[in-house]
Amino acid sequence: MGRRSLASVVALAVVVIALLAQAPAAGQTKGWTPPRTADGKPDLQGIWSDNTLTPFERPKGLGAKEFYTDQELADLTKRVREGQQGEQIEGAELGAANPQAVRYDLELYGFDRTKLRYTSKRTSLVVGPDGVVPPMLPQARERNAARAAALKGHEFDGPEQRTLSERCILLNQIRIPMTPAANEGNLLQIVQGPGYVTLLHEIDHSTRVIPTDGRPHVPQNIRQWQGDSVGHWEGNTLVVDTTNFTNLSNYRGSSENLHLVERFTRTADDTMTYQFTVEDPTTWAKPWGAEIPWTKTKGPVYEWACHEGNTMIATILRGARVEDEKKGK
Repeated sequence: MGRRSLASVVALAVVVIALLAQAPAAGQTKGWTPPRTADGKPDLQGIWSDNTLTPFERPKGLGAKEFYTDQELADLTKRVREGQQGEQIEGAELGAANPQAVRYDLELYGFDRTKLRYTSKRTSLVVGPDGVVPPMLPQARERNAARAAALKGHEFDGPEQRTLSERCILLNQIRIPMTPAANEGNLLQIVQGPGYVTLLHEIDHSTRVIPTDGRPHVPQNIRQWQGDSVGHWEGNTLVVDTTNFTNLSNYRGSSENLHLVERFTRTADDTMTYQFTVEDPTTWAKPWGAEIPWTKTKGPVYEWACHEGNTMIATILRGARVEDEKKGK
């Protein structure tokens, strides 16, 4: 953990346990035995989808309600599937299943809202009584506002001023912690080998290699877009600890002090529970986390190209230079 104090580590561990204990994760199917790889580790391999109708944060009207009843969930699912195109239903994340100008036949892309479903009874992916991300600390708001102010008027100076997602460096769908995209780009393939677990994301064919051989984090002066991840096994659960983020790859306004703990637990042949807890004392007053069910799918994971034949950035910057000439710059 580098310079992180023992007290901070213990505090985070307590919070993680508390968050995960507030409501049980999708439990292991009774009588089902998790498969093992050749080296005896829990077998998480396969192609998984995190597509779900459950919104990331809990709708305000639900208050502290963490779970739907079976009847409530059935009624809500019926409303979603029978809803009119373009109708946004509170309590449902429809995402790309809503009509978009550039997509003329939504069903061609698999965005048929009559086939969408909830994958758990949770009212939000964020766990806990609040069901929402904690408010950002004043210092974090000031930090992000200062960054935005420094960029203002210089947004088109060069490619470095464009967003990471626009430059195909770090798209929002593959940013960790992993959260469901808007009903597209939901596939993730897991491949294991001795001492490693590899995650291949459908979006941008981003590959994340996680060592599980007991190595420590890299030195703190080495910073990476997705941080430095090291994993270990706790029973049937893969636990991944990530630090060493940069000050540019922020998650929901976080800083380079972001500390992420992810837990992958296969609970049935076709089900995985993905849980994460994030901590950044310079952004939020307390750690918070989410639980996202994954469902096994046949795939395949097709090749995905971000800017193939796309001249967007070059065109934007060329246009900016024309405007500069008009202004005499």
